[in-house]
Amino acid sequence: MIDVVPVTLEFNGLRLEPLAPHHEEGLRAAAADGELWNLRVTSVPQPHEAGRYIDTALGMPDRVAYAVIDASGGKNDGSLLGSTSYHDIVAGADRVEIGYTWYAKRVQRTHVNTSCKLLLLSHAFDTLGCAVVGLRTDGENHASQAAIERLGANKDGTIRHHALRRDGTPRDTVMYSILRSEWPAIKSALYARLERHPRGRTEGQARC
Repeated sequence: MIDVVPVTLEFNGLRLEPLAPHHEEGLRAAAADGELWNLRVTSVPQPHEAGRYIDTALGMPDRVAYAVIDASGGKNDGSLLGSTSYHDIVAGADRVEIGYTWYAKRVQRTHVNTSCKLLLLSHAFDTLGCAVVGLRTDGENHASQAAIERLGANKDGTIRHHALRRDGTPRDTVMYSILRSEWPAIKSALYARLERHPRGRTEGQARC
């Protein structure tokens, strides 16, 4: 049975820190970069809601939320770039999902999303011993679906009328998964992608 506890993860100029109240100011600035809350298919908070976003994340018993921090040593070192989470953790089934992921506009379509996914997937499979990692996204978020499929995740299906968006409209949820047996090939592909684009632009980014 897996035991998912908050830990700090670091790789490729990024650090994932367990989300905490002291990240509020950085979270507010990251959300404001691009006015991401206006995208109806994501869960990005408005800047003034950053504190409540953190409280909600920390209050969910089956979620471990992270702040994505620039650890490159450059001029923006220490700045907060976005957030991501393990969620819907089912310890008895050795399953976690990766989601609630969003980034400031300035780092979208860069190495950031691929590096974060590699960090979280590696920790899930290689350290926690997960049997499966799930991902989900809004049925209308076609960019996110394409990015998840580029990871090599299996499309399990669509749950119709599954939840409500922030604007109150119902959403279909597209579900994906990666099994432990599939992880070695996906891991190699992610490293190869980063070798081609170590800190530059990549094919796309998932907001899921």
